[in-house]
Amino acid sequence: MRMYSARPGGHRYHPVLDRLPVAMSGTVTLVVGGALALGLGRLGELHSGWFAYAAYVGLSALLGAFSRPLAAPVIGIAAWLCCNAFAEHSHAELGWSGVGAESGHYALFTAAALLLAMPAALPRRAVRVDRLPIA
Repeated sequence: MRMYSARPGGHRYHPVLDRLPVAMSGTVTLVVGGALALGLGRLGELHSGWFAYAAYVGLSALLGAFSRPLAAPVIGIAAWLCCNAFAEHSHAELGWSGVGAESGHYALFTAAALLLAMPAALPRRAVRVDRLPIA
């Protein structure tokens, strides 16, 4: 297990962050999405509007930063479920506004998670050590 890594072009070593697996990312998104709904309810913003969408996009991006890139679709669907059930329809019931609108929301949540998860997929610079010839 590697303790430190270096990015291409970087001169400093950084500790390797273990990313959340796909299933754990979905679970954390659902739990934190429910907590975010409680916070939006306290602010009086638990309705369909830009503030609730921005909050769930921010949640997706934040969780994407700690997750693997393959978890982005799971984070997107979990954020869409929480946003649709709690922000758009205040009584925890899912509503369908049509394929275009709902797939646009899902794509936005997934893209936000994927945008911050992609740096984890970048290749790391290998530290090369010259070998001494054995004579």
